[in-house]
Amino acid sequence: MTKVRIKLQSVDIQKLNDVIGNIKKIANNAGTPISGPITLPTKRLKITTRKSPCGDGTATFDRFEMRIHKRIIDLMANDKVLHSIIRISIPRTVNIKIEMVD
Repeated sequence: MTKVRIKLQSVDIQKLNDVIGNIKKIANNAGTPISGPITLPTKRLKITTRKSPCGDGTATFDRFEMRIHKRIIDLMANDKVLHSIIRISIPRTVNIKIEMVD
């Protein structure tokens, strides 16, 4: 069996956890050992803008923030497990990357 590393990232933490739960369920049903999900630091993108459209007036600001959550899952998998993981319905907000690691 080969070692597979699955990297997941998303803005929506609930959808990310749902996809991770599906992957863990598939791995447990197949009886393959799984390591993770390992949480990586959350990336925060911040933008500060003026509220006034013309630029004049009081100095009031809007602060917007977008958080990108990242997870890693390592598992020993064969072709059958990988095919079932690839068939999972993944929302558009979740990015997934599957690597074969030696």
